[in-house]
Amino acid sequence: MALLAELLTIEEAQRLILERARPLPSESVRLEDAAGRVVAETARAAVDLPPFSSSAMDGFALRAQDTPGQLPVGGRIAAGAPAARALEPGEAMAIATGGVVPEGADAVIPFEYVVDHDNAIEVSDPADPGANVRPRGGDIRAGDAVVDAGMRLGPAQIGALAAAGIAEVTCAARPRASVLTTGTELAPPGRPLGPGEVYEANGVILAAQLVSAGAVVRRLPAVADDEVAHREALTRGLESDLLVTSGGVSVGPHDLVRRVEAELGVEEVFWRVAVKPGKPIAFGVRGATLVFGLPGNPVSALVGFELFVRPAVLSLQGHASPLPRFESGQLAAAVRRNPVRDELVRARMLATEDGGATTLEPVSGQESHMIARAAGADALVLVPRGEGELPPGAPARYLRLD
Repeated sequence: MALLAELLTIEEAQRLILERARPLPSESVRLEDAAGRVVAETARAAVDLPPFSSSAMDGFALRAQDTPGQLPVGGRIAAGAPAARALEPGEAMAIATGGVVPEGADAVIPFEYVVDHDNAIEVSDPADPGANVRPRGGDIRAGDAVVDAGMRLGPAQIGALAAAGIAEVTCAARPRASVLTTGTELAPPGRPLGPGEVYEANGVILAAQLVSAGAVVRRLPAVADDEVAHREALTRGLESDLLVTSGGVSVGPHDLVRRVEAELGVEEVFWRVAVKPGKPIAFGVRGATLVFGLPGNPVSALVGFELFVRPAVLSLQGHASPLPRFESGQLAAAVRRNPVRDELVRARMLATEDGGATTLEPVSGQESHMIARAAGADALVLVPRGEGELPPGAPARYLRLD
């Protein structure tokens, strides 16, 4: 079974996962379809940006050395059209924001800073060379990197690529992920519960998390605690790049997942991590398929995903920084530490009026089955193992819950 019998630290488990999460092959993606994708090859500008010297203001293009003074207006330049001719010494041209600064001009004076009369303007103060002129290539030059390999594309990156004339980007393929929940007690939401049943929530939780990480998700029907049903479902799930199961990974008589996976050729890399909630997490591989066994308690599954599965999904896409991004804040209330396990505590981020550190208020009800209480949380606070408690105001590291 497991190669490592002892409880691993969070960092050790993450290292073992990322060592086995190799980036998937790349493909060309149209820019309009690329949001959320990870760039596999650095995308470079097709043009200078701006592609010409342009005006940053509605005003008048002129030569700085001709100011102050009275200048005739020799033409008007609209955005999207070139100047009809070069600017003559001693004249000005009206120009719209984004318009091409004519040859010979080196400054733009906004309308509100001149007196405009009888097709001439009066400039009372000297203009600085380059004032309100966006120089060609001032943002980026053709051939320069716009988005580096390993970056995930958000709105700002998509906009930059479009402005730089890039219609397609090379991205890693999106991982194909299967989600399987196990347990005879599971019932689908929407129908009355029978004796001993609970509504199945982990499948939708994990599917939502996988989609947010960039995966293409297939949800397999929940399976009862039956060996044949497990074998059939797990066989289907192992066809994916990533299989995530929930439940059945402990040592009870109905915990079948790890044993059946071993029979199907899954090499278990580790089982159990020194974290609360989520200690009985399992991770293995079969060929190139990554296999995660998360606990059945909903909060344990949610936390286990953020710490271990999301980094794997990002790494499969070639993300440059796949590990969780902890931020710094401070506790609003005391939190008791666990002597032997690091703990992730659900909390709310409280607004700060003075722009100081984010204050984190633990929500009531931290048991791993309390998923309804977790709905009020937007952060996971990392409480390192140890004795005693962390007092109010203590510094803390936290993960945002999207």
